[in-house]
Amino acid sequence: MNWLLDNLELIGELTVQHLRLSAIPIVLGFVLSIPLGWVAYRYKLTRGLILTFVGLLYTIPSLAMFVILPPIIGTPYISEANVVIALTIYAVAIMARSVADALASVDGDVKQAATAMGYGGFRRFWTVDFPLAGPVVLAGLRVVAVSTISLLTIGSAIGVSTLGYLFTNGNQRGIVVSVLTGVIVTVIIALVVDRLLVLLGRLLMPWTRAMAQPGAQRRALASASGRSRAAEVAT
Repeated sequence: MNWLLDNLELIGELTVQHLRLSAIPIVLGFVLSIPLGWVAYRYKLTRGLILTFVGLLYTIPSLAMFVILPPIIGTPYISEANVVIALTIYAVAIMARSVADALASVDGDVKQAATAMGYGGFRRFWTVDFPLAGPVVLAGLRVVAVSTISLLTIGSAIGVSTLGYLFTNGNQRGIVVSVLTGVIVTVIIALVVDRLLVLLGRLLMPWTRAMAQPGAQRRALASASGRSRAAEVAT
């Protein structure tokens, strides 16, 4: 307990650093996976190739990835860039499949109805397909967030300051409280980020509860179509 009280400032600094380094690959992985997942979904000939490739990337052990990347990208071994790029690769590996599966889960009748209403490919994707695929995409993003926060602790093995430092330093010095603190704080961060993503999903996708009902996607689009026609008549 004395160790914990004496090192609150260190724990706080490592927590902030851990959050900062976690946020970058989570956001980058999400952004990069959207076009990659769309290509995997849209073109069936490339689906197996893309998803198999990103799946194989995820099987590479994280510590090995941290060691392999520097000679390839030309960065020092002790660099935050190595950790961020490696975790971004893992994030894309998870999210690309999630995006492809999410787009495939959208009701085909809804897509056809949107096309019949005059929605072009780009407009339909952002206003119909992607919003309706949102819950599945969010589920994948939650997995990415938790796994990224967890894997980041290994970055301490190559000298990058994260909460993993409490593991390695505590183990080397035989301080059990340090190891337990690192574990507990990492778990708390993962849980908090996961809950924040759930709340953000509810805020950005208020229609998800209604969409859970059978045929809700078709009813929602039909309702939108009716409002659109009424507006045209009124004008």
